[in-house]
Amino acid sequence: MNVAILGAGAMGKVLSGTIEEQQDMSLAGIIEPRNGEKLHDIEGQVDAVIDFSNPNNLEMLMDYCIAKSCPAVIATTGFTLEQQQMIVDMAQQVPVVFAANFSLGITVMKRVLEEITPILEDTFDIEVIEKHHNKKLDSPSGTAKMLVGALNGQGTYEEVHGREGNRKRGKEIGIHAVRGGTIAGEHDVIFAGDDEILEIKHTAGSKKIFAAGAVKAAAFTQTAGPGLYNMEDVLFGDK
Repeated sequence: MNVAILGAGAMGKVLSGTIEEQQDMSLAGIIEPRNGEKLHDIEGQVDAVIDFSNPNNLEMLMDYCIAKSCPAVIATTGFTLEQQQMIVDMAQQVPVVFAANFSLGITVMKRVLEEITPILEDTFDIEVIEKHHNKKLDSPSGTAKMLVGALNGQGTYEEVHGREGNRKRGKEIGIHAVRGGTIAGEHDVIFAGDDEILEIKHTAGSKKIFAAGAVKAAAFTQTAGPGLYNMEDVLFGDK
């Protein structure tokens, strides 16, 4: 299959190398919108587009994928609610895998949190700490939001972003963001009970893990019908 990459930044370069290592994939092209390049500039067959770019490029991605009946793997974060609805609309016409994090480990971590939170929520406090490099713009990370969603699926917790001043802890999840250096990504969920702590942590050693997940998602789209999918669908076949 031929895969196009939208976004020629650091992640795009790692992704291109991962694609070239695959026996059944080839790189159709890398498009950098900041240089005035467009997906329609690519000549030849494109079987999937992987987007690691910027929310501003969503309209270009939609126009191309709908016109070409081409699946999309969207790994960009920071979309507005309106843009998220655009992605939902797009998925009615082509397969779309949309996730805040394409790490296989994070996907499993989310599933684990969904399983254990109902067991622990009455007697354990919950805190989420995420760490990223100093060039990451959005906070908390899209992955942290996804994990909090797994912890707070029923909306029973207040979500508190950082703390300052004097206040008594209520039924809440504390969410904390750290930005510094070249941290590829750390997500730590702490369940703190009386005299015991359960800590579930994922550490990204490099961007390669996200590229590997995105490639797996692109392969998944080749046998999927139109619809909105996430990495749990890719790994566990939930749909």
